[in-house]
Amino acid sequence: MRRPGAASRERTSELDRLLGRVAAGDTAAFERMYDEVAGAVYGLILRVVRDAAHAEEVAQEVLIEVWRSAPRYDPSRGGAMAWIMTMAHRRAVDRVRSEQAASDRADRAGRREITPAHDEVAENVEKRLEHERVRRCLDTLTPLQRESITLAYYEGYSYREVADMVATPLGTVKTRMRDGLIRLRNCLGVA
Repeated sequence: MRRPGAASRERTSELDRLLGRVAAGDTAAFERMYDEVAGAVYGLILRVVRDAAHAEEVAQEVLIEVWRSAPRYDPSRGGAMAWIMTMAHRRAVDRVRSEQAASDRADRAGRREITPAHDEVAENVEKRLEHERVRRCLDTLTPLQRESITLAYYEGYSYREVADMVATPLGTVKTRMRDGLIRLRNCLGVA
Protein backbone atom coordinates (compact mmCIF):
# COMPACT_ATOMS: atom_id res chain seq x y z
CA MET A 1 0.00 0.00 0.00
CA ARG A 2 1.36 3.40 -1.06
CA ARG A 3 1.22 6.49 1.05
CA PRO A 4 -1.07 9.35 -0.19
CA GLY A 5 1.81 11.62 -1.27
CA ALA A 6 3.69 8.82 -2.98
CA ALA A 7 1.54 8.91 -6.14
CA SER A 8 2.02 12.65 -6.41
CA ARG A 9 5.80 12.31 -5.99
CA GLU A 10 5.91 9.53 -8.59
CA ARG A 11 3.95 11.69 -11.04
CA THR A 12 6.30 14.63 -10.38
CA SER A 13 9.35 12.42 -10.93
CA GLU A 14 7.82 11.00 -14.11
CA LEU A 15 7.15 14.52 -15.47
CA ASP A 16 10.71 15.56 -14.61
CA ARG A 17 12.06 12.50 -16.51
CA LEU A 18 9.73 13.16 -19.45
CA LEU A 19 10.80 16.79 -19.63
CA GLY A 20 14.44 15.69 -19.61
CA ARG A 21 13.72 13.43 -22.59
CA VAL A 22 11.78 16.22 -24.31
CA ALA A 23 14.85 18.43 -23.89
CA ALA A 24 16.79 15.78 -25.82
CA GLY A 25 14.22 15.98 -28.67
CA ASP A 26 12.19 12.86 -27.84
CA THR A 27 8.80 13.40 -29.52
CA ALA A 28 7.22 10.32 -27.90
CA ALA A 29 8.14 11.74 -24.48
CA PHE A 30 6.60 15.07 -25.49
CA GLU A 31 3.37 13.32 -26.51
CA ARG A 32 3.15 11.57 -23.14
CA MET A 33 3.97 14.76 -21.27
CA TYR A 34 1.40 16.66 -23.38
CA ASP A 35 -1.28 14.15 -22.39
CA GLU A 36 -0.31 14.52 -18.73
CA VAL A 37 -0.30 18.34 -18.50
CA ALA A 38 -2.55 19.70 -21.28
CA GLY A 39 -5.74 19.61 -19.18
CA ALA A 40 -4.17 21.38 -16.21
CA VAL A 41 -2.50 23.95 -18.45
CA TYR A 42 -5.76 24.69 -20.28
CA GLY A 43 -7.70 24.91 -16.99
CA LEU A 44 -5.28 27.40 -15.47
CA ILE A 45 -5.24 29.55 -18.59
CA LEU A 46 -9.03 29.49 -18.90
CA ARG A 47 -9.36 30.79 -15.34
CA VAL A 48 -7.11 33.73 -16.25
CA VAL A 49 -8.30 34.67 -19.77
CA ARG A 50 -11.97 33.63 -19.27
CA ASP A 51 -12.46 32.84 -22.96
CA ALA A 52 -12.34 29.24 -24.22
CA ALA A 53 -10.99 30.07 -27.68
CA HIS A 54 -8.22 32.28 -26.29
CA ALA A 55 -7.45 29.68 -23.64
CA GLU A 56 -6.99 27.01 -26.31
CA GLU A 57 -4.65 29.27 -28.30
CA VAL A 58 -2.58 30.18 -25.27
CA ALA A 59 -2.41 26.55 -24.11
CA GLN A 60 -1.05 25.53 -27.52
CA GLU A 61 1.48 28.36 -27.40
CA VAL A 62 2.61 27.28 -23.94
CA LEU A 63 3.00 23.63 -24.92
CA ILE A 64 5.00 24.63 -28.01
CA GLU A 65 7.13 26.79 -25.76
CA VAL A 66 7.66 23.79 -23.45
CA TRP A 67 8.93 21.81 -26.45
CA ARG A 68 11.27 24.64 -27.50
CA SER A 69 12.58 25.63 -24.10
CA ALA A 70 12.79 22.20 -22.44
CA PRO A 71 16.61 22.29 -22.62
CA ARG A 72 16.55 25.36 -20.33
CA TYR A 73 14.54 23.55 -17.64
CA ASP A 74 16.52 23.27 -14.41
CA PRO A 75 15.11 20.58 -12.07
CA SER A 76 17.05 22.05 -9.14
CA ARG A 77 14.80 25.13 -9.28
CA GLY A 78 11.51 23.22 -9.07
CA GLY A 79 9.41 20.47 -10.56
CA ALA A 80 8.45 20.17 -14.21
CA MET A 81 4.76 20.77 -13.51
CA ALA A 82 5.51 23.97 -11.57
CA TRP A 83 7.77 25.17 -14.41
CA ILE A 84 5.09 24.47 -17.02
CA MET A 85 2.28 26.02 -14.97
CA THR A 86 4.38 29.12 -14.27
CA MET A 87 4.94 29.46 -17.99
CA ALA A 88 1.21 28.97 -18.62
CA HIS A 89 0.21 31.56 -16.04
CA ARG A 90 2.64 34.14 -17.37
CA ARG A 91 1.51 33.60 -20.95
CA ALA A 92 -2.17 33.87 -19.91
CA VAL A 93 -1.55 37.12 -18.05
CA ASP A 94 0.36 38.45 -21.06
CA ARG A 95 -2.63 37.61 -23.29
CA VAL A 96 -5.06 39.42 -20.98
CA ARG A 97 -2.81 42.48 -20.88
CA SER A 98 -2.36 42.39 -24.64
CA GLU A 99 -6.11 42.15 -25.24
CA GLN A 100 -6.76 45.02 -22.83
CA ALA A 101 -4.09 47.18 -24.46
CA ALA A 102 -5.56 46.48 -27.91
CA SER A 103 -9.03 47.35 -26.64
CA ASP A 104 -7.74 50.59 -25.09
CA ARG A 105 -5.97 51.53 -28.34
CA ALA A 106 -9.12 50.86 -30.35
CA ASP A 107 -11.18 52.98 -27.93
CA ARG A 108 -8.71 55.87 -28.19
CA ALA A 109 -8.59 55.62 -31.97
CA GLY A 110 -12.38 55.50 -32.13
CA ARG A 111 -12.70 58.60 -30.01
CA ARG A 112 -10.22 60.46 -32.24
CA GLU A 113 -12.08 59.46 -35.39
CA ILE A 114 -15.45 60.67 -34.18
CA THR A 115 -16.31 63.81 -36.08
CA PRO A 116 -18.81 66.19 -34.61
CA ALA A 117 -22.33 65.89 -36.01
CA HIS A 118 -22.18 69.60 -36.80
CA ASP A 119 -19.57 72.14 -37.67
CA GLU A 120 -18.82 73.86 -34.36
CA VAL A 121 -16.90 76.71 -35.93
CA ALA A 122 -19.69 77.53 -38.37
CA GLU A 123 -22.23 77.27 -35.58
CA ASN A 124 -20.24 79.67 -33.39
CA VAL A 125 -19.89 82.14 -36.25
CA GLU A 126 -23.63 81.97 -36.90
CA LYS A 127 -24.37 82.62 -33.22
CA ARG A 128 -22.06 85.63 -33.16
CA LEU A 129 -23.61 87.04 -36.31
CA GLU A 130 -27.09 86.52 -34.89
CA HIS A 131 -26.10 88.22 -31.61
CA GLU A 132 -24.65 91.13 -33.59
CA ARG A 133 -27.86 91.48 -35.64
CA VAL A 134 -29.94 91.51 -32.45
CA ARG A 135 -27.66 94.17 -30.91
CA ARG A 136 -27.95 96.34 -34.02
CA CYS A 137 -31.72 95.95 -34.02
CA LEU A 138 -31.90 96.78 -30.30
CA ASP A 139 -30.05 100.01 -31.11
CA THR A 140 -32.94 101.02 -33.42
CA LEU A 141 -35.38 101.03 -30.48
CA THR A 142 -36.13 104.01 -28.30
CA PRO A 143 -34.19 104.03 -25.03
CA LEU A 144 -37.39 103.25 -23.07
CA GLN A 145 -38.28 100.28 -25.34
CA ARG A 146 -34.71 98.94 -25.21
CA GLU A 147 -34.60 99.21 -21.40
CA SER A 148 -37.96 97.46 -20.93
CA ILE A 149 -37.13 94.62 -23.35
CA THR A 150 -33.65 94.16 -21.89
CA LEU A 151 -35.02 93.92 -18.35
CA ALA A 152 -37.76 91.47 -19.35
CA TYR A 153 -36.02 89.23 -21.88
CA TYR A 154 -32.34 89.33 -20.92
CA GLU A 155 -32.58 89.75 -17.18
CA GLY A 156 -35.76 87.73 -16.62
CA TYR A 157 -37.99 90.25 -14.88
CA SER A 158 -41.79 90.06 -15.19
CA TYR A 159 -43.78 92.90 -16.77
CA ARG A 160 -44.89 94.01 -13.28
CA GLU A 161 -41.27 94.06 -12.03
CA VAL A 162 -40.15 96.04 -15.09
CA ALA A 163 -42.95 98.55 -14.52
CA ASP A 164 -41.86 98.97 -10.88
CA MET A 165 -38.18 99.32 -11.85
CA VAL A 166 -38.78 102.02 -14.48
CA ALA A 167 -41.51 103.70 -12.39
CA THR A 168 -44.04 103.49 -15.23
CA PRO A 169 -47.61 102.13 -15.28
CA LEU A 170 -47.86 98.45 -16.28
CA GLY A 171 -50.00 99.19 -19.36
CA THR A 172 -47.44 101.67 -20.67
CA VAL A 173 -44.59 99.17 -20.20
CA LYS A 174 -46.57 96.48 -22.05
CA THR A 175 -47.24 98.89 -24.93
CA ARG A 176 -43.55 99.91 -25.12
CA MET A 177 -42.49 96.29 -25.13
CA ARG A 178 -45.10 95.30 -27.77
CA ASP A 179 -44.06 98.15 -30.06
CA GLY A 180 -40.36 97.41 -29.45
CA LEU A 181 -40.81 93.69 -30.21
CA ILE A 182 -42.64 94.54 -33.45
CA ARG A 183 -39.72 96.78 -34.48
CA LEU A 184 -37.22 94.04 -33.56
CA ARG A 185 -39.17 91.45 -35.57
CA ASN A 186 -39.22 93.73 -38.61
CA CYS A 187 -35.52 94.59 -38.23
CA LEU A 188 -34.55 90.92 -37.92
CA GLY A 189 -36.78 89.93 -40.83
CA VAL A 190 -38.77 87.44 -38.77
CA ALA A 191 -42.24 86.79 -40.19
